[in-house]
Amino acid sequence: MRQRKPDDVLDLLTARKGHFLLESGHHGDLWLDLERLCIYPKLIQPLCAELAGRLSLFNMEVVCSPLVEGAFVGLFVASELGLTFSYTERFVRSNPDGLFPAGYRLPDSLRCVVQGKQVVIVNDVINAGSAVRGTFEELERCGAEVVAIGALLTLGGAAQELADARNVVLESLAHLPNSLWSAPTCPLCLRGVPLEDVAGFRQALGNSTVP
Repeated sequence: MRQRKPDDVLDLLTARKGHFLLESGHHGDLWLDLERLCIYPKLIQPLCAELAGRLSLFNMEVVCSPLVEGAFVGLFVASELGLTFSYTERFVRSNPDGLFPAGYRLPDSLRCVVQGKQVVIVNDVINAGSAVRGTFEELERCGAEVVAIGALLTLGGAAQELADARNVVLESLAHLPNSLWSAPTCPLCLRGVPLEDVAGFRQALGNSTVP
């Protein structure tokens, strides 16, 4: 199936290079302002419809997406497919190595929506995969079967590694090579490049391992 160019997605938001703390606890040199992705619904809707078409090949009953921006994409996809929609919310959990300190859980009233159902996880952009990983774990705890993961754009290889490890198919409209590092191995830290905590993850996630 034909892959779109990354710019088909990136043109809908702003991107910049630098040295950034990501939700997963990793450091990266690319930051995307995902809040801008859905401000013009008429522009994002065709991409969501295309992703829905690719996911329609799978036998699924529910679309589940992590808040915040991923849920907007998931809602478009669920509407296109005529499926039930649910979402997960981020919370802080302890993790000794400082990576993936964010967990995701369904609101209590939505747990019955996914229980025993075949579910596809839809996100906007997958980088380290923190939100998708947390959502996958929560769905399994609720007795759901995840049959596929879908995204508009994947960065680097983490999304495919996660899908392979979980034995599910990954569908994305576009892919962009990208690098991630743990804090001790980050070359930008070694060069003394200041770390930007754009989204306030250091405080929100209690990540004391970040320099």
